[in-house]
Amino acid sequence: MSIDSSLESFLEDCPRILELNKHQQQRLALMVGQVEETVGIGHLVNCIADSTSMAGDGVIRCYVGFEPSGKAHIGWKVISLQLRRMLKADANVLIFLADWHAWVNDKFDGVMEDIQTTARYMEETFRALLGYPPEGDGPGQLRFVWASQIMDSGDYWARVLRCSKGATLPKVRKTFTIMGRDEASSDHDLSKFYYPAMQASDIFEMNIDVALGGMDQRKAHMFMRDVASRWDWNKPTCLHTPILSSLKSSGVRMESFDHKMSKSDPSGAILLHDGQKALRKKMQKHAYLDPVDPLSPVYELAEHVVLPEWGEIIVTPNPKFGEPSTWTELEDFKAAVADGRLHPLDAKLGVADGISRGLQSISEHFEKNPETLDAVSSLRK
Repeated sequence: MSIDSSLESFLEDCPRILELNKHQQQRLALMVGQVEETVGIGHLVNCIADSTSMAGDGVIRCYVGFEPSGKAHIGWKVISLQLRRMLKADANVLIFLADWHAWVNDKFDGVMEDIQTTARYMEETFRALLGYPPEGDGPGQLRFVWASQIMDSGDYWARVLRCSKGATLPKVRKTFTIMGRDEASSDHDLSKFYYPAMQASDIFEMNIDVALGGMDQRKAHMFMRDVASRWDWNKPTCLHTPILSSLKSSGVRMESFDHKMSKSDPSGAILLHDGQKALRKKMQKHAYLDPVDPLSPVYELAEHVVLPEWGEIIVTPNPKFGEPSTWTELEDFKAAVADGRLHPLDAKLGVADGISRGLQSISEHFEKNPETLDAVSSLRK
């Protein structure tokens, strides 16, 4: 049987992929074909091949967790494009709003009311990003779960203790980057040492088959898989999406993710509420793009946001300086910038317009329903 090209690299670790029929392969390729990294694909393959799941009902459950911490940035768009693929592949998509985790991590100075106001805004944002899919616990459906909804269970806290058992303090400190903290930042606060165990427990508690997150969440997922090995629990498959660099970032990307886009530097970040004019201005003024450098946040945005959503980058320069052009391959786009066929400014604005096109649903939603956005905008950070 022929194999989908996006699955060939997994055959050595998981030869059972060859047992999947064409439809099953297509479903698997939708789930794993456009992520940065897949860890433990075997569980997902078994679910598809055997029509089973962690919950035993055959519904593949995909989880992604967020701390409610403020307005949305373009990284949510990267995640949402992957979530759309998961929904199309008939996974149940669970967006976990980690209100208590945000409290542990001192978001909004620990004011739970503000954290939960932001969580409600996040629900609306993701509904718009995902095109308002049907909601429920079935295949191809979306649901939202808050940490405060599952923490009332004594079983949950028993699981947190099991996830903590055997974890050394140095090992836990190494996971602190998942909170945006360095290893030496939290010796004064015991609650933060429970954060990795809480995140692992969330996944096990909700019978998750696929744990999705950015590459900056990899340490948390590896901690979770280590816990599963220790207790002989089934391990979910982990999917990791790329981390977008700050618009100002140049040079080699580091594993520390110090280069990543952050709301704390508004001029280097794209927010989902940036209008086309503001977005063009940010890209023109702040986005690093050197024709001789193959690395640029502009190329990252083209690769991970514009091309996956639209399949093309449309460049419309001032008629005085050139003709409109359409680019469907990233390498052709980069080559045109490098050899002078495409001016860097026109390339930046073409990518900006593609991003803006993909944010129209957000703009339209909050124009009609401004309440939660207004509430978040008024909060003290």
